[in-house]
Amino acid sequence: MMTADQVLEEFRAAGALLEGHFILSSGLRSGQYLQCARVLSDPERAQRLCSALADKVRKVIGGRFDLVVSPAMGGVIVGYETARQLGCPAIFFERVEGDLVLRRGFEIAPGARCLMVEDIVTTGLSSRECIEGIRAHGGEVAGAACLIDRSAGSADVGVPLVSLAQLHIETYAPDNLPPELAAIEAVKPGSRGLKK
Repeated sequence: MMTADQVLEEFRAAGALLEGHFILSSGLRSGQYLQCARVLSDPERAQRLCSALADKVRKVIGGRFDLVVSPAMGGVIVGYETARQLGCPAIFFERVEGDLVLRRGFEIAPGARCLMVEDIVTTGLSSRECIEGIRAHGGEVAGAACLIDRSAGSADVGVPLVSLAQLHIETYAPDNLPPELAAIEAVKPGSRGLKK
């Protein structure tokens, strides 16, 4: 079992725990950002992390899963590799005109026992949207999992959430920045646009 410190060291080693002034998808600002794509670009590192996540899911949630379902873009790789470790298929929802939808011929069999897997959970919004989508397609959501819970356990996704590490990264409204953050130019990392 990986410790939270070992997980964070994987992020540091990959240059994925960034420092600066970041604009989050919610519009809030932060002095730190987790760029999960950098961690998952190394197949061996992705395997180590997702194997540890699958082990923790087995221990905390238990049972066999019929399907791992993730929201694109961030959840695709971690969902796939976690599904591989759990011995089940992986599919993903993708955003079309603001809504998460199943495409590419993906289907969820009625009553399928599903695990929703994300890379990072911050507010839990995309996790909740994905869980709602699974249920709307007839799946049963046994739980959720992510590499890092940025909410430090405060995000409610509506089902048990398993994470390898929890962090509390302070966020700020754009008009209420601490001076050290206000002095740095803001950048928008990640694949999602700002929430409208």
